[in-house]
Order: sequence, then C-alpha cells, then structure tokens
Amino acid sequence: MTAAAVPADMAPLDDYTVADLSTGIAGAYCTRLLAGAGAVVVKVEPPEGDGLRRRSASGTVSPPGEDGALFQFLSCGKQSVVADPADLASVLDLVAGVDAVVWSPGSRLADLPELHPTALHARFPALDVVALTHFGLDGPWAGRAATEFTLQAWAGAIGWRGLPGQPPVSVGGRVGEWAAGTFAATALLASRRRQRIEPGGQILDASVLDSVAVSLTNMHPVTWFAEAGSARDPRPVSLLPGIHATSDGWVGFMTVTGQQWLDFCALVERVDWMDDASLGSAVERERRRDELTAHIDAWAATRTTAEVLDLAAVLRVPAAPVGTGATVPAIDHFADQQMFVETPRGGFVQPATPYRLHGKVGLPPLGPPPALGEHTAEWVRRSTQARPGPSAPHHRTPSGRLPFDDLRVVELTAFWAGPSAAQFLGMHGAEVIKVESPARPDGMRTLSTRSLDEERWWEYAPLFHATNTNKLGFGLRLDRPRGPDLLVDLLDRSDVLVENYSPRVLDAWGLGHEVLRQTNPGLIVVRMPAFGLAGPWRDRTGFAQTMEQASGMAWVTGFPDGAPQVPSGVCDPLAGAHAAFALQVALAVRDRTGEGMLVEVPMVASALNVAAEQVVEYSAYGVLAHRTGNRSPAAAPQNLYRTSDPLDDLGGPRVAISVETDAQWSALVGALGGPEWARGADLATFAGRRGREAELDARLEAWCAEHTVAEILDLLWTAGVPVGRVAMPHEPERAQFTSREFYEEVRHPVEGTTVVAGWPVRFSRDRYDMHRRRAPMLGEHNRYVVTELLGMTADEYAGLESAQVIGEGLGLDG
Repeated sequence: MTAAAVPADMAPLDDYTVADLSTGIAGAYCTRLLAGAGAVVVKVEPPEGDGLRRRSASGTVSPPGEDGALFQFLSCGKQSVVADPADLASVLDLVAGVDAVVWSPGSRLADLPELHPTALHARFPALDVVALTHFGLDGPWAGRAATEFTLQAWAGAIGWRGLPGQPPVSVGGRVGEWAAGTFAATALLASRRRQRIEPGGQILDASVLDSVAVSLTNMHPVTWFAEAGSARDPRPVSLLPGIHATSDGWVGFMTVTGQQWLDFCALVERVDWMDDASLGSAVERERRRDELTAHIDAWAATRTTAEVLDLAAVLRVPAAPVGTGATVPAIDHFADQQMFVETPRGGFVQPATPYRLHGKVGLPPLGPPPALGEHTAEWVRRSTQARPGPSAPHHRTPSGRLPFDDLRVVELTAFWAGPSAAQFLGMHGAEVIKVESPARPDGMRTLSTRSLDEERWWEYAPLFHATNTNKLGFGLRLDRPRGPDLLVDLLDRSDVLVENYSPRVLDAWGLGHEVLRQTNPGLIVVRMPAFGLAGPWRDRTGFAQTMEQASGMAWVTGFPDGAPQVPSGVCDPLAGAHAAFALQVALAVRDRTGEGMLVEVPMVASALNVAAEQVVEYSAYGVLAHRTGNRSPAAAPQNLYRTSDPLDDLGGPRVAISVETDAQWSALVGALGGPEWARGADLATFAGRRGREAELDARLEAWCAEHTVAEILDLLWTAGVPVGRVAMPHEPERAQFTSREFYEEVRHPVEGTTVVAGWPVRFSRDRYDMHRRRAPMLGEHNRYVVTELLGMTADEYAGLESAQVIGEGLGLDG
C-alpha cells in the first residue's frame, strides 16, 4: 500500500462514533479506551445522570455539580447527552447515526425493551452492539442477580487464593469489571475490522463471569486439570517469597525460574538455601513456609524498601514496592515516564493512556470529562435533519472471512501476556507464527505434567497449550549467525511483530523498529516490555505479580490486619488484551495511511489503569483505600459464609453473598423469612448496614450454617439476591459455562484431548470455535516457513538444520 498524506489533526479512531448506553465500570472503561484513541464517544444518560457520576469507593460525597473522581477519569474525552426515557425516539435518532453501541443493564434508559441489544440490532442491522452483562445474554444464569464479588466466587477466583489458616480472599478493586471492559473494547475493534470485509453489524455478548474466569483464576486451571488429572492449586495459595514488610513499607518479590530463586537466596543471605535442592520446588517451599518466611521477614525488616529494590536489581530478582493510592504516582519510574497525568477538568492525578504510538499519527490530547448533558443540543441538531425509521431486514450469507484473515503475525513472546495478545489475533483469523528457540523455548513449556526425563516432556505443557492455539511453530535460533537474517526475511513478508522480551534484546540482535521499517515500512511492531522502553526500570525483570505489587492492586487485596496479597496473574491477560487493542488502533492508522509504526504497551501501564480508582480517590479527596478482605466499600453485607454441607478439606463449602442496593437488602430479608433482627429502619439504608457489618456477618453465618449450598442458592437467587458458590477454578462443569460452550475441547497429537477457555466476548455473526488449531509442537512448521514463505530450497533447508539454525524439538546444542 502506498503511504497516504496524513492530516495534522488525525486521530486513529476519529472516524468512529460510539453511543455509550452502559452504566458501571466495565462499559465506562471500554468506551474510555475507545475515546482515548480518538473515537467520538457519546454517553447517553437519563436526566439524573449515570450512577457512576456519584460513585466513590471511599464514600466521599462530591459537592453539587461536581462528579466523582472515578467518573471523571473514565469519561475523559467523551460527550454527554441527556435523554428522558419517555422520549425514546430521540435516543433511536441518535443511535441511527453511530457505528456502535456499548450497552449494559441497570439504568432507566438501558432497561427500555427497545434499547435491549437484540432490539437495537434488529432495528439497525449495520450496528455493532456490545452487551455487557454479568453472565451473558443467554444460558441458565442469564439475568440473575450478581456482583463482581459473587462472580469471583462462581469463577473460582476466590476459592484458590489465600494464606494458610485463613479463609479464601477475593481480589480487591473490582478488577473483573475492568477486565470485562478491556475484553469488550478489544472485541469491538475486531468486529469493526470485520465490517471492512463485509458490511453488517452484530451483537458482541460480553460476560463478566467469563472475563473473571479468564483473568482471575491463575493460568488456565481447567486446562491443567484436563491434562494432569488433578488441580495445579488444589487449595488456597500465596506466593513465597511474596510480600514482606520493610522498615518503611512493603516490598514484593516474584521468582519464577530456578535461577531467580537462587538469586533470591543470595539476596537474603541464605547460601544454605541455595545448596538445598529441595527448595527449588515451590511445593517444598510452601511446606516450609513458616521457616522461610520468618527469615525473609527479619531480613527485610532491617532495610528500607529502596535498599531492598536496589539489591534486587543488581541480582536481577523481580521485585517491586507495594504501591498505594498515595505512593504510586510518585514512584520514580512512573514519574520519569509520565505514566500519570492531571485530569483536564478535576485537577487530580490519573493514569495516562496505557500504550504509546510511535508514528506519524499519535494519540489525541486527553479531553475533559463532560458535564451532564453538555452535548445534548449538538446531538439534537444532528438528528432533526432527518428521522430514519427502522432499517430494512438485512439477510446475508456468512462469508467465512474473519477479522484478521489478511494478517500475518510473527510472535516473539513467552509465558502468558505476549502469547495471549497474539492468540486473540489467531482466534479471529490471523496467521500467527510463534518463533521459539529450540534451545530455550517459551518458558511455559517447562511447566510440564511430565518429568524432565520423559520423551518430549515439553509437549505436555497445559499452560502452553492454553495460550498458543491457532498458531504455527517456527524453531529458530536467533543467537546463530543466520538466525536474525531469517527473521528479517520473515518480517518483510509479515504485517505485525509482537514481542515481550526485555527492551535491550531486539536491539542486541539488530532488530529494532527503525531497522525493520527500512525494508517493510508497513510493519507494525508491538513491544510489551514489563516497564516500558525507557526510564529507570527499563531493564528490570517483571511478571504479572510484580505489576500487581507496584500498581497498588496488591495493596487492596487481603485482610485489613494482614499483609497485602497479589491477585497473582491478572496482569498477564490484561496486558495481552490491552496490547491487542493497541495493535488494532495502529492497524486503523495503517488502513488509512499505509504506514506501520512502533506500538509500546508496557505491562505495568495496563495495571496502573485498572488500579486507577485508589489513585484518583487519594489525589482528589486525600482518602487512602485499604484492604477489606471479603467485604466491600460498595456492598453491605458482603462476605463468605460456611454452609451446613459436610466440611471439605478446604474449610468449606462456602457461599458468597453481596448486597449492593436497598432493594437487594429487602429481598434478602424476605428470603430469610423477615427475622426481627433484620427489621431495623437503619438497616434499610446502605450507611446503616455498613455500620453494622460485623453483626450482619454473624447473623448470616448462623443462617447459612443451617442450610446447604443448594438451598441457599435457590432461596436467594429466586429472591433476586446476589449469591454464588465458592467454586475452585479447575471445575469446568458449571452450568453457565457449559451452556455457553465457554470451554472447548482441542485435540493434541502428543497430549491427547485437552480443554481450553474461550474468549469472554461471543460474536453473533459467523459463529466459530475460538480454538480451531491446537498449539504447535516446537518447530513443527519449520518447513512451511522456510520453504513456502521464504522460498528456500530443500538443500538450503537441510543446511539450516545441519547448522542448528532451525530445529524441531528441544535439545540443540547451546
């Protein structure tokens, strides 16, 4: 494609208009991402405004006319139109002029039957409609009462997380809703690209439950269970080493590799641990938790957080300060890289957009959040010119084409975040070529269900199988003389490179973006370093847990009187989804200009955005969020409760109950039979219930102890009370997942049949399996890449094999 002239004021998505009919965090963050890339997002609100305008996790009441800090952050760059539910025609007129709608139930507007996603799509078949709901639009649980807390319970996100001797604990900060918004935005741009192939919209059915299952259950537990025959985490677990108190705060560690454990032993001055081979096993370390923790705590307590981090950096031990709403923006790397900016209208600090475009077209300046109804008159003028009626029925034969059918993607990633970004592209049609070294392949292969002395043990890797479907495998040694040249030849024939090495690695191989664009100016290079391509932490090693520690996610997870706890893994799929979104923004630019670009998606940047609420609330109000265990600043009562079922070896069974509204409280009282203790007038209000949480917990604990899980679910769900069973994450047979076919069976020639989770957003058009091709074996498609794509002869192929530049399977000489 010939490069086109680029208008000076062009923004990537400035030709895309979205109506936001949602309420809550998920829809708001979905459209915040779109607005951040330049899309015109018009928030359609009832006269009282979106309830999110009044939300405050700290309970701070904003002055009249001033919106809450979270709403302001999530609404930067959007427009606001007020529409009375009685004036449905005006809303339909507005929708007739947009490209997409983001919808969720829960407002007087969105709950109108005519604005339900199925009704909107029937009236406007060219429209893409995102439907964000707790359980999805269909299935046996669709429409049932839930909160993000009860969804965590159902998904297994609570059951596996915790410390020995304590109840399981939920992840703080409503992360599941932020994840759902990210997945929805990423899916919406894919659907937009699908319309380039053949016009016509669809319903994008986004389930928060599915989002929690993908992001908060730690590395595909259902796949592991299917292949290993047992759970990887059969009981609540926490990192060791994990988060430890220093003399002036908290510091977190994350040792993944054997070398990192040895380096950590050197850090805490325990050479004897290095000599104890048994401690190379996480299972053994857990067995000796008390012994190890006592020394680590004592060692850390005599040092400042900065001293510990400096020592860890020298030894390349992944470590981070445990950030809080007060401290995160001032962390040196975040300040240096301007990862926080001032809110245009509110004047407080908020996270910057979670990715950067390095090209002729960048991201637009951050616009202010809109006042309620600020743009109503403008949109009324637009719609009075003509009032379209319902669109004619639009019938079509599916073309079989997928959104990314025209893309070839080269993937140089490992573990979870990078592979999940490329996997999304493969799910939706891209040819993804995963490049691995036969000497040092993706580290996920080392997490095998077989011993290392078994033949092809690296092909029995559940976590690799779960994150690498729909890919081809190319076994290439980039540390051999011909290796980088072969990769450049492949990239010259490709559209996208996705990589998540340390920043210095590509440059060391001579594969920086400026070099690659010389021969392929249309190439989009997506780089996903832990902390970014520049700054004080540029070369530090980091994993998902490191991001959770630094961003503040860990600070709000755990019990009030205990140490912070990491969500443990959520930042991997979040980073992958943000990278897939950012890539599509760059593709939108290339479609209009013909030019590729470098896209920088630091893993920590997505974490900072998802953890934004505690930062913006502290900056705006001076109120510091804290850990609340299984309680919530937005629900009362909320907690886990044991039932009358026979005691299991995890101290359960338990149910999760969460009451967010006065109507739900009234329903709960009715389901309990209207006991005298629940009739107090003060309990009819949220403030009254918050003041008596301990008493309410005791009452519900006693009531649940007299009923089984099945009885509690039937009574409370029938009454409309959010409730969930505290499941374990490896359980695939939960009715909603089964009904929606969320888990798909995949055949592997070595492993056999495995089970892999799908994508949290279902596409109504051209329905297809997410996992049409199983994960590749190491170097499985070398011949296709070298002879068919690169056009080399059989003799040349044999020469590359002989020189060990390419290889199949593990074991080439180092």
